[in-house]
Amino acid sequence: MSSLLSSGIIAQRVFSPVYIILDSVFIVAFLAALIARKRFMTALFAVFGGVLYMIVDYGIFHLALHTRSIENGDLFWVLLWMSMSYGITNFALIWIWLGKDEHYKEYTAAIWIWWICCPMLSETFTGSDTALIKIQRTTGSYHGYMALFMVISYFAVIVYNLIQKDKDKRFNIVWLFVLGVLAQLGWEAGLLIGGIRSADFDPFTKIMTLITNSLVETNLGMPAIYCIFLLLTARFTENLKKRDLKVSFTERLKESNLARYPKRAKQ
Repeated sequence: MSSLLSSGIIAQRVFSPVYIILDSVFIVAFLAALIARKRFMTALFAVFGGVLYMIVDYGIFHLALHTRSIENGDLFWVLLWMSMSYGITNFALIWIWLGKDEHYKEYTAAIWIWWICCPMLSETFTGSDTALIKIQRTTGSYHGYMALFMVISYFAVIVYNLIQKDKDKRFNIVWLFVLGVLAQLGWEAGLLIGGIRSADFDPFTKIMTLITNSLVETNLGMPAIYCIFLLLTARFTENLKKRDLKVSFTERLKESNLARYPKRAKQ
């Protein structure tokens, strides 16, 4: 017996070199915008996300598990771009959402719109004789390990909540889970709509890849990411200055829980 998650889902992307060029320009511009707005911690965490994705994708998925393959491209350099692109945007979105940034709507819209429109733009400016890059990985062989990590991470915060008497110092588990799904779902949906994701596959496989990746791949690390967020922001501000008053981990968790997403002022 096999589950849908372990049935050999293949994550494939097909795109032109123009797509890489356009997306690279956007990533540089996005990081520049974060720095200009003094979102230094967000920018650093975003770059950390890109480096982490490269370690996982090239080091684990390719070198260790041999699940990566590519046509018409150099695997290292294509994976480096992919890792930095989606690592930076994904981790930046998560950090912005966790911090309830006053411009979270604008940053979210910018990234999601780009994920949808970049494939369409690249298709328009790609010549008919251009060789398309096809890169894919099989996922069924290690989804069990991803599920194990997800169980451990979420069950750890569940147990913490059960023994924490102060309601304001408990993890908002549903909120974390939803953010994890939304971060990956926006990315996966953009790839699917733009014809990048699983271009050669049947509709069922495309949808299953989207659902599987959205539920598991980013979400397995959400509790850990949130803990990192709390530890860093308990000591430093967004512009990397030390907080006037340092707080403990649980006090920072309470601050985060009590904070609200900004609303537009009434006219």
